[in-house]
Amino acid sequence: MDGKTILPRSEVPEEFTWDLSHVFASDDKWNEELEALKAYPERMAAYAGKLGEGAKTLLDWFTLSDEINVRVSKFVQYASCRSDQDVGNSFYQGMRSKAFSTAVALNSAGSFEASEIMAIPDETLARFYAEEPKLETYRRSIDKLRRRKAHILSPECEKILAAAGEISESPDRTFSMFHNADMRYPDVTDAKGEVHTLTDGTFVPMLMSADRTLRENAFKAYYKRAGEFRNTYASTLDAQFKQLKFFADARRYNSTLEASLDVTEVPVEVYTNLIDAVHGNLDKMYRYVELRKKILGVDELHMYDVYTPIVADADVEISFEEAKKTALEALAVLGKDYTDVLEEAFSNRWLDVYENTGKRGGAYCTGNGWPHPYVLLNHKDNLDSMFTLVHEMGHAMHTWHSCKYQPVNTAEYVIFVAEVASTCNEILLMRHLLGKTDDRKQRAYLINHFLDQFKGKVKDIAVNKNSASGNEIQALTGATITSKAVTAAVNEALSYYDSNLKGAE
Repeated sequence: MDGKTILPRSEVPEEFTWDLSHVFASDDKWNEELEALKAYPERMAAYAGKLGEGAKTLLDWFTLSDEINVRVSKFVQYASCRSDQDVGNSFYQGMRSKAFSTAVALNSAGSFEASEIMAIPDETLARFYAEEPKLETYRRSIDKLRRRKAHILSPECEKILAAAGEISESPDRTFSMFHNADMRYPDVTDAKGEVHTLTDGTFVPMLMSADRTLRENAFKAYYKRAGEFRNTYASTLDAQFKQLKFFADARRYNSTLEASLDVTEVPVEVYTNLIDAVHGNLDKMYRYVELRKKILGVDELHMYDVYTPIVADADVEISFEEAKKTALEALAVLGKDYTDVLEEAFSNRWLDVYENTGKRGGAYCTGNGWPHPYVLLNHKDNLDSMFTLVHEMGHAMHTWHSCKYQPVNTAEYVIFVAEVASTCNEILLMRHLLGKTDDRKQRAYLINHFLDQFKGKVKDIAVNKNSASGNEIQALTGATITSKAVTAAVNEALSYYDSNLKGAE
């Protein structure tokens, strides 16, 4: 395949699809796991009211939680990947729904954990650590939980909030089904009158085209189509706002921002300082945009002019095989142990490579390293896709090493550090590519591409879907990039929300 032909899932060559049999040999085996997981709520209930009774009881509880976390992570991972490979497949959408229902049920069954651990006196907990040295493995988790004392509710209320977890996923599921399964776009023409198929996957390459007619037609067709569903977008966004506010209010946070950041122990001030730093340096962005306008020779710079290379005739086709080879060369500086795992990922089908009908857009790495993470791509034969590959493999390697070498309860990394590994890989790739050429035009092309990373990438947000340790299921954004599928639609939806929905009953 070349990334240009969009096939039904059933016709995609196997070697370009992920092999989920590494998790479960078949759907039937997954269903067997579903039945096995139903036994855990009773086992968990046996600990209710007893976590403060003794060191061994507390250790046994954490050991059981680790066991559940690994099994649920694999269980949800399989179902989510199956559903994302074709969101129009109702069977796998049903499987995904069962997976999250099961996860929520287990979350609810263990919802007493937070309040009971919170109630253990400091001196008693100190004695537990002395009596049972293995509890030290869980000290960090315990400290994080106890730090949030002001936001932990009674066992009864915690159970209600846990049970509401599945409902809170509805806005995201609605958007995913609508955007990936139902949305269709008209064909567009280029300057020569040739017809091009516009999809979520082909939109990005079109915006990077040197053909301004194609860029303009693709941009206008894409967002005109999105604009036809502004009420749907607005209603979905409104539902997301309300569920976030509900949980923030229920846990006595001052804002949804504070609630989101507190989970990762990031003060609101740190977040606002980052935003202020960006705002304080926008003059550099303005200079770059002016330079882009001048080089492109346009009277007015439009959004469809922002991502096309400003260096003419320097872009080249890069096959997926070439992208993998270059990635291995660029990341060799990280050592053989690193590249050995990378090669295993490439050869043993950890990746789902090309766009197919109904496939989830963008790119992501699953946040589960048992037995290993999986990576979803929508690869096109271009430089941007090669950078996406090394970016997502950065997440994959981070996850794999963390799960292999860390205890279960500390293997999961928070969103605030999630981009370190992936961004490092991108920098190493750029360093490698610049070191391979002395051609001024090619070097300018590469540097321009790298500069564009700082103003936001025109592709979907990568997602890490993690089953959190303890009794919490999280979805973590896995890339600090701008979603090209949502940006304009959300802005329009926000305007619609302000004028039509805000303050409504």
